Amino acid sequence: MPLSRRPLLAAPFLLAAGRAAAQQGFPSRPVRIVVPYTPGGVSDITARLIAEPLAAAWGQPVAVENRAGADGVIGTEAVARSAPDGHTLGLVSVGHPVNPAYYKLPFDTMRDFSFITQCTVTPLCLCAAPGFAASTPAELIAHARRNPGVTFAGTGGVVRLAPVLFGQRAEIELAYVPYRGSTQAHPDLMSGRVDIMFDTVPAVLPHIQAGKLKALATTGARRAPQLPDVPTIAEAGMPGFEASTWGMVIAPAGLPEPVLAKLAADCAAALKRPEVLARHQALGAEVVTSTPAAIRAFVAAEMAKWGDAARKAGIVPQ
Repeated sequence: MPLSRRPLLAAPFLLAAGRAAAQQGFPSRPVRIVVPYTPGGVSDITARLIAEPLAAAWGQPVAVENRAGADGVIGTEAVARSAPDGHTLGLVSVGHPVNPAYYKLPFDTMRDFSFITQCTVTPLCLCAAPGFAASTPAELIAHARRNPGVTFAGTGGVVRLAPVLFGQRAEIELAYVPYRGSTQAHPDLMSGRVDIMFDTVPAVLPHIQAGKLKALATTGARRAPQLPDVPTIAEAGMPGFEASTWGMVIAPAGLPEPVLAKLAADCAAALKRPEVLARHQALGAEVVTSTPAAIRAFVAAEMAKWGDAARKAGIVPQ
């Protein structure tokens, strides 16, 4: 994906527009939420779930616009280049801090955005075919030390980097086998043609329940509610290990403080509505809200963690 960095234009005009919106009262016209992915994913569903209560609270239409492409870069760039007045938002995933490890981006991941709130978190599951030699992370590590070159299926992003980080922490050699998506990887995983995979709990849960895959561990800070008997990797002997997918609301940099505060409060209120909580629970995603300062610090930490793992693995931004 060839991408060239180029400066954001018309910054003084955009900042002036943002200040004007704050003075006039926000929102003063329809709001759009750009989702830089195809319809049907968790980010898209989250955006649509919160759009209705936000529209009711604001008295303005809130439209969801899917602008997929380039692993989320195209839609995210559209957000960065919009006026910082709160009328254009984005709902992005963990790919936002992970993408700098893979690509030379046309925007700065931290500097060109205002961070509103985290929305969701979905842990990954370390899984393998039922007949695989290991059934716990410790057994996997021991097996990989005896048999260098254990293979893992990856689809890019954190699904690729989670096993990279695991291997680095365990000091074992794992071999990457790329796939275009989970649905392409799962048959090879279930048949044992590829050894292990870190994939989202909702994606692999049906196969685990059907006995076609076994769960060695999950990767969240807490055990996954859908797999209460499966320990986290941190519990299983690797303290501090965490690798989840998640979503957050962003806006262009330079958002006036009153607008930022209102967006954070109103988005958090929309996310905590019972029907929104229930829908996410059904999806296997936990709703998690945060302050703008907290989510900015979290994104910076995620960017450092995954960037370091990628560099140590020899991944060079293209």
